[in-house]
Amino acid sequence: MKDNIAARLVWRSLLNLIASSVLALVCLSLLFAVAFFMTNNFPSLYFIRSVGGAFLNNTGTVGMVFLWGVLFLGWYLLLQWVMFTSIGKVNDAIGRIADGQLDLNYQIPVRSGVIGILAGNVNRLSNRLQQALDEERRAEQTKNELITNVSHDLRTPLTSVVGYLGLIDQDGYRDEVELRQYVSIAYEKSQRLHDLINDLFEYTRMRHDTIALRLAPINLVEMLGQLLVQYHMPLQEAGMESGLASAETTVMIQADAAKLVRVFENLISNAMLYGKEGKRVDIAIHSRERDVVAEVVNYGEPIPAVDLPYLFDRFYRVDKSRTQWSGGSGLGLAISKSIIEKHGGTIDVVSNAEYTAFRVTLPKL
Repeated sequence: MKDNIAARLVWRSLLNLIASSVLALVCLSLLFAVAFFMTNNFPSLYFIRSVGGAFLNNTGTVGMVFLWGVLFLGWYLLLQWVMFTSIGKVNDAIGRIADGQLDLNYQIPVRSGVIGILAGNVNRLSNRLQQALDEERRAEQTKNELITNVSHDLRTPLTSVVGYLGLIDQDGYRDEVELRQYVSIAYEKSQRLHDLINDLFEYTRMRHDTIALRLAPINLVEMLGQLLVQYHMPLQEAGMESGLASAETTVMIQADAAKLVRVFENLISNAMLYGKEGKRVDIAIHSRERDVVAEVVNYGEPIPAVDLPYLFDRFYRVDKSRTQWSGGSGLGLAISKSIIEKHGGTIDVVSNAEYTAFRVTLPKL
């Protein structure tokens, strides 16, 4: 239930009235006690009793009430000032937010009572606005990076295609062999361009949740075994070996087989590309109580620690050179992460001097 701030302010003011009345009586009593003590012990101050006696004799009860009223007013103004000073701080903070000063790097002190509730709410408001502002800045930066990266990655192969087709159109080749070479290069670059557009389209669909998964029971051990069989020749041509390790022959999960195959194809391809020096790609499956972990391990050069947190970001490459296409589109791992997350799982990476392991965790059936 929401706190009724207005009602609490009224009650606080009423409490201040009562407290001021009691404090005024206490102060009045202390005033008379101190006056009697001072005049009895210091004869030179006896005139105070004379003045006070004359005042009370002439005014009677009215004089007492007057003194009490003065003390009451003083205490009430003090208590109200304390309350409204805190409200003033809250008002200043809200005013700054209204003026567009969203970078509030301070917090209003939160005390008990109604003002504490109000200050806490304003602090939460400023924090949420700051978070929203930071997220907006990150989104804007990501959008700008996306536009820059897409423009660069589309322009690079397109420039080659246009260049070689221009040479062919202008008969800028010496013989049919050179013509076929130009055509082959143009075709290869156009295929890379086609792959990038497909990856970008796939990533966008995955991020906007427009792809429905076709879930079915799958034996993960059997699926990965078949995948390694398909990669036997490419691995052999790359001078690499492979292995599959699993304590169980059947580990069932609920997944979209086509999407999941794409994830592990990407991980195996990356292991072949970046772990070629290690001469081996291993897949290990660890079945746990509620989930299963599948690791794709290579033994090549480790990934720098500074790159690990950003490895699943779109268009991020460990090789910062964007003039070479050997690193792919830079969307493969981002797409893989989206696919795994849609399956209710996670994907992460561990890399050290001994090995690099991409770990996919999926819920068991």
